[in-house]
Amino acid sequence: MAKALVVYCTRTGETKDIAELIAEGIRFQGAEATVANVTGVKKEEDLDGYDAYVFGSATYHGEMMQGMKTMLFLAEKCNLEGKVGGSFGAFGWSGEAPDRIFDTMKNISRMDMVGGSLRLKSASLGGGTQMAQDYGKDIGKKLTA
Repeated sequence: MAKALVVYCTRTGETKDIAELIAEGIRFQGAEATVANVTGVKKEEDLDGYDAYVFGSATYHGEMMQGMKTMLFLAEKCNLEGKVGGSFGAFGWSGEAPDRIFDTMKNISRMDMVGGSLRLKSASLGGGTQMAQDYGKDIGKKLTA
C-alpha cells in the first residue's frame, strides 16, 4: 500500500487541522497517511519509506516558520526526486509559505507535485474542510494510479 507523510509546522493549530484533513483525503483514496509535527522530524531517516510527502507551514510575518525551513534543508539531503508532493498552509494576511514550500519541493527536490499549493485561512472557513480533503484525495489518486 502506498504511504504518504504529511508534515506540518503550526503556530495556532490551524495548519495542523489542515494536515489532518489532507491525510483523511489521502486515506479516502486507499493510501496510508501519517501526520507529523515538524518538531518530530530531526534526521533524514525520519523521512524514509514514504511514496508521497506533503509539507505545510503557517505564514508568519510573510515567511514560512523556521521549523519548516530547517526541515526542508534536511529533506534536500534525502532522495525525494520523483516522489509525489504537495504543500499547504494557513495564513492570516499574506500566505506566502505554501507557495515557497511548493517551489522548493518542485525545483530543488524535483518532486512530482500535485497541482499547486493549498492556501487556507482556516480549515473551518469558506469550504476549507472540503478543499483540504480534496487536496488529499488528489495526492491519493496520484499515489494509487
